[in-house]
Amino acid sequence: MKQLIQSFKTGELGLFDVPAPVCDKNGALVKTNVSLVSAGTEKMLVDFAKKSMLAKAKDRPDLVKQVIDKMKKEGIRNTLEKVFTKLDTPIPLGYSLAGTVVQVGENLNGFNVGDRVACGGAGYANHAEINYVPKNLMVKIPDRVDDIDASFVTVGAIALQGIRQTAPLIGERIAVIGLGLIGQITVQLLKANGCKVIGSDIDPDKLNLAKKIGCDEVCHAADLIVKANEFTSGYGADAVIITASTSSNQPIIDAAEISRMRGRVVLVGLVGMDVPRNSYYKKELDIRLSMAYGPGRYDPEYEEKGVDYPYDLVRFTEQRNFEAFLGLIEDGKVTPKELITHSYDFDDAMTAYDLLEGRIKEKYLGIVLNYKNDINLNEHKVVKRSDKIIAQDRLNIGLIGAGNFTKSVILPNLKKISNVELVGLCTATGVSAQGTGKKYDFKYITTNSDEIFKNSEINSVFITTRHNEHFAKVMQAIEAKKHCFVEKPLCIYEDELKKIKEAYNGESILQVGFNRRFSPMVKKMKESIKGQVAINYRINAGVIPIDTWIQDADIGGGRIVGEVCHFIDTCSFLAGSTVQSVFAMSLSKNDRSIPDEDNVSITLKYQNGSIATISYYAYGDSAMPKEYIELFGSGFSMQLNDFRELKIYKQGKSTTEKNSNQDKGFMGEFTAFKESVKSGKNAVEFESLYNTTNTTFKVLESLRIKGLVAVDE
Repeated sequence: MKQLIQSFKTGELGLFDVPAPVCDKNGALVKTNVSLVSAGTEKMLVDFAKKSMLAKAKDRPDLVKQVIDKMKKEGIRNTLEKVFTKLDTPIPLGYSLAGTVVQVGENLNGFNVGDRVACGGAGYANHAEINYVPKNLMVKIPDRVDDIDASFVTVGAIALQGIRQTAPLIGERIAVIGLGLIGQITVQLLKANGCKVIGSDIDPDKLNLAKKIGCDEVCHAADLIVKANEFTSGYGADAVIITASTSSNQPIIDAAEISRMRGRVVLVGLVGMDVPRNSYYKKELDIRLSMAYGPGRYDPEYEEKGVDYPYDLVRFTEQRNFEAFLGLIEDGKVTPKELITHSYDFDDAMTAYDLLEGRIKEKYLGIVLNYKNDINLNEHKVVKRSDKIIAQDRLNIGLIGAGNFTKSVILPNLKKISNVELVGLCTATGVSAQGTGKKYDFKYITTNSDEIFKNSEINSVFITTRHNEHFAKVMQAIEAKKHCFVEKPLCIYEDELKKIKEAYNGESILQVGFNRRFSPMVKKMKESIKGQVAINYRINAGVIPIDTWIQDADIGGGRIVGEVCHFIDTCSFLAGSTVQSVFAMSLSKNDRSIPDEDNVSITLKYQNGSIATISYYAYGDSAMPKEYIELFGSGFSMQLNDFRELKIYKQGKSTTEKNSNQDKGFMGEFTAFKESVKSGKNAVEFESLYNTTNTTFKVLESLRIKGLVAVDE
């Protein structure tokens, strides 16, 4: 199928062949009939993407600082590789459409195949022939509303949320600064609410249109202060809604000038926000910001999982704003069609963006794209990118999942290893599949992981999805008799671990992404060890907010299961043994922004008598190096500082090895996996993988019972 995609790095824009999305249980697949080009928002994205690297950096000095700090920790080369990978991420365009449901998820109630729906949401309601849309980001279209009007649903909800923040009363006099698409709809919504409205803009055509659709008074932005004073009989506006898009601070200045005492100023558009204190202070003005489409925006529980807010507590959510806007169209209170200046077939979508970028010298406002209705979902599960011949004596990889870590670490390192062929790529979205597939020359791209497991050219599957998907896909790899590399953790529940143990028979290679044991400095430490050891491993982990997916027990498993497994494996490798028992204590605190177990001290006792203490802290300052290991044995000791400096003390002398860039062992683990496939012998014994994963569950148990827990094998 076709989708409109832009490269964030180069600004290249085009219609690309991508695989159709898979229908998740909490939403539906929607075949697009009409999509709206949001002239303001999309032009801003397109313009930013086309800027040079220097211009991008000037626009985001906060991100530049983060890059510099990362260089100090990880080295220049490692950091730049990650930055350029991040910049190379493609952008899906579009966020408002009308379409027809073609497939329904198992948890979706109230929608059926064939229903006409209006859909919103960046990343979901894309300019694409088929989209996956979660249930809270779509609503049924009333019979008397056509697809073209309904395609304005997201822009309408943005305007409507701005109105709700304004809380207008019948008869109030309200100013709208900026008469673009959202501004024009805002005018209509205010008139439907019984308000008197004055609108301002710098474009005479937009002023004329606003007057035509019912604005009581319009004026050029330069005349706003004088005209608003006349319009309000000298009292000042009861409220000012800023829907302009400009880096200038003038709208926020003008809003204060034309407001009455104790008036409201609501920001919907993207404008300068250097608030003139005296003007706002002397009038005691109320400044309010309007967040996109309404309550639920940016909340993954609401948008991704479909968890609705109680109707009596949150009357108008994103979805209910969608419904309200369509109802106003049905009643004739809002007339989106009057705002359309251009209409194109989707195949000619690039013409619309020529218009936005000024290559076509015409004025524009509302732009819609019309789609053909002859697409067959079953014909678009896989997109073949090349006809390259796949030799069977290579490591032929099918990769499932292509998040930031995969694109910045896994794929660049795999490309450096000889006799590795990237055959099939499966990602959650067609946009990611297309961009990553092109950059790394995958032969096939898909959004359905079943296509990877049944592909006969693939002998090895790499699983780098979110953690809750690891178990099922590892089991699928075992059943398909394909070698499997799964990013940590192996799974997130004890019963899953037991099922993997029962199913795994050693016929294929199974390796977990415990990379640190393959770091050259850790391997050098291992070479110097004789007998039992005592290990102190301190991790300055940093905070991950509690609403991030890794903190969700059902998705990420939490940080102990999802990340501490790394450090347990490293200690086990250095100790040369498996964990026998564990005792853990966490910080007890009033701060509920992160779980207590994100600040934890873990003591491990090994079968061979060795011991290890893992001190894992989310609290701390990011300027401190992340990882530090001290190791003590009979007649020797060692210090490893963030995989960049290793000191070994022996016989009263010390030796130091330094590296300008971190090497955490990624190349080493992938090379080891390739050699394992060739030899038929696991680089890391399954018993070790099992023990490490089992230990993470016992850490959690120890925290629950506040006692020592045996790690039963």
